[in-house]
Formats: sequence, C-alpha cells, structure tokens
Amino acid sequence: MGELIIVRHGETEWSRAGRHTGRTDLPLTERGEVEARALAQLPATRKIIRVVCSPARRARRTAELAGLAGPAGLANIEIDEDLWEWDYGGYEGRTSPEIREERPGWYLWSDGVVPGDVEHPGEKVERVGERADAVLARVRPSLAEGDVALVAHGHVLRVLTARWLDLEPAAGRLFVLRTGTLSTLGTEHDRPVITSWNVPPDPLRPWR
Repeated sequence: MGELIIVRHGETEWSRAGRHTGRTDLPLTERGEVEARALAQLPATRKIIRVVCSPARRARRTAELAGLAGPAGLANIEIDEDLWEWDYGGYEGRTSPEIREERPGWYLWSDGVVPGDVEHPGEKVERVGERADAVLARVRPSLAEGDVALVAHGHVLRVLTARWLDLEPAAGRLFVLRTGTLSTLGTEHDRPVITSWNVPPDPLRPWR
C-alpha cells in the first residue's frame, strides 16, 4: 500500500506574520519559493501516481516548484475544492494575539471563528473534517497502486491527518505543521499511522 504525502505550501507574507489565511489567495514569498524547491529532492524516489492540490495559487505553485507536477506540468495536478484552508470567517487576515484582545483565551480549535463577509462566511472544525473525509474517500483507492501527494494548507492538512488516524477533527491541534514541509501518512499492521512529519524542518524558524 502506498502512502499519503502531505505537503504544506511554502511561506506567504501572511503565514510569516501569523495571520490567518483561509480563502485569501496570496502568492509565495521569495523564501516560500525556496522552501518549495527544497522539497523537490524528497519525492524523487517515490512512486507518486496522483497529485491532488488546493485551488489556492500558493499551493499550486508549491506543487510545481516541488517537482510534483511531473512532465505534464500543472495539467497533471488535480484541483480539489475540499482542500481549501479552513474558512476563518471574520478572523481572516488577523493574528491570534489580535483576536485575543477581543476574546481573552481564544483558541481556534475549541472556540472556532465568527462569521465574516460573503466571501468569508466561516466554518466550524466539524465542517473542515467533513471536507477532509471527502478527500480521503476519493484518494484512498489510489493508494493500492502507489503514493498520493496532497498539497494544501496547515490547518486543513492537520484536520485531514486527524481523520486519517480516526480521531475527531479538532485533534488536528496535536499536529503542528510548518510551511514548506513534507509529511507522510501510512499504515502499520493495517492501522493508520504517521510515518514522517515536518520534513525538512527548519530549526531556526518559529512555529506558525
């Protein structure tokens, strides 16, 4: 059985600043492009038979620079709307310290978000979990033939990891995921496990 290769996109201006970036379609920073290129050597020896990507350009550009697109280029990448990042609603573009000025002790995983505008209505973690379940249901059959790469965002991939492990969506809080990293989800004795996480980590950078 193949593994799920989990790729979080490279750095953006907002991820560097700790601002919640849901549906705002930002490009990679120069450092983000370097991070994405650094991933290119990692999947080189894998049998990747399918690449599924968030519609966001930061994710698509990461897939391209990481060499996941293959000879066919971006045409080889499947776009899946369910891999969009968590919709942060009225907290889009805001940092956690800013939000806590209004809501002391606020924690995304337990307290959720407030509604925003039409483009950012917001969603509960359970809804993110439903989207993750839908992605897993679509890609799981392909694992019988090889590895499947998923290129997306920090929170949605953390929720997806929780669901892979048969945990509740909010258990995604346990899996901190850095920008520009590759992780793998597989099985041991037919049970779902994490086989690698945050590769390659950068010890000089703070967690985001």
